[in-house]
Amino acid sequence: MPNAEVVIGVVSLTVLVLLLGSLSGSPVWLLGLFVFLPGTASALCTVRQTEFVAAWTTLVVAVTVLVQNGDSGSWLDRILLMLLTLALGAASVYACHRRVQREHETLRLRSTAAAMQRHILRPLPMLTEEVLVDGVYEPVQEDRLVGGDIYDVVHSPWGTRVLIGDVQGKGLPAVGAAFAVIGAFREAAHREPTLTALADSLDASVVRHNSYATQTGDDERFVTALVVNIDAHDEAQAINCGHVLPQLLHNATVSTPALESGVPLGLAELAAEPATVGWFGFPRGATLLLTTDGLTETRAPDGTFYPVAERLAERVSLPATDLPTALYDDARAFAGGGSRHDDVAILSVRRSPFR
Repeated sequence: MPNAEVVIGVVSLTVLVLLLGSLSGSPVWLLGLFVFLPGTASALCTVRQTEFVAAWTTLVVAVTVLVQNGDSGSWLDRILLMLLTLALGAASVYACHRRVQREHETLRLRSTAAAMQRHILRPLPMLTEEVLVDGVYEPVQEDRLVGGDIYDVVHSPWGTRVLIGDVQGKGLPAVGAAFAVIGAFREAAHREPTLTALADSLDASVVRHNSYATQTGDDERFVTALVVNIDAHDEAQAINCGHVLPQLLHNATVSTPALESGVPLGLAELAAEPATVGWFGFPRGATLLLTTDGLTETRAPDGTFYPVAERLAERVSLPATDLPTALYDDARAFAGGGSRHDDVAILSVRRSPFR
């Protein structure tokens, strides 16, 4: 808050309080002044501004009680009033100092996590022998630099493997689980020949993370994920661990591959059957759109959810590299004064026309 606004506001309120107190002949207004002003400043202002408000309030109360008529109260009452004002001012300054200290610590932690995340999440676009992957990643507004959505692309001996996922929760607590899954994916994608074995490795990484989180007093988390394997053939493999289904764009049409949905990563022990791999056509020149539920759960002011399939069909002719940004911008416009409750990740996976 600018210093000029603080000074003008404090002086104006002081004049108003003293005027009301003079008209009413009651010290109640004065009591409200030294309780309300420093306490409000400690929550909204800087430490220096709070010190000014506390000193000003103490001065006003001291001058007021000293110039009052001697018959209006005992000197003991006046001294106690001034001491109470001084104590409340000091408490407000201390509370403000603690608040600012916590804010700085939180900002430092977020900046550190954001820097780590920028190194963990590889920049888009990413090109392999089979596909070109481009997209948009936007953390939720409250934690602008940090989010729980994840993605990665690995060129393995069995083709290009693309991961998109969503950690339960958002902000700093979700970052640890996100890093664990990405690290496991980069290692296991080169080691495991099948997607089922790859998914088992990812699930084990979340279980290990949850075990450590329990020891440190943090909450256990699960991760929805979709892993796609694309090789030189005109079909793609995918394993869905409770994630949003992909959309396939080809020849100006939009379709949804039929994939069986398994349980999210970290919950495989609760599933009656292991996750299964699905196959679907992915011919040359086709584009696969992968999203997190931050897009599908975007809502308009009237509560209507963003119609992904409908809006995607209207933009099917766009270049694959432009599609994620176009959808994201359209979803923001659709929300208007509405809300977005989760991070957003949108990937376009373009099959190379030359393979």
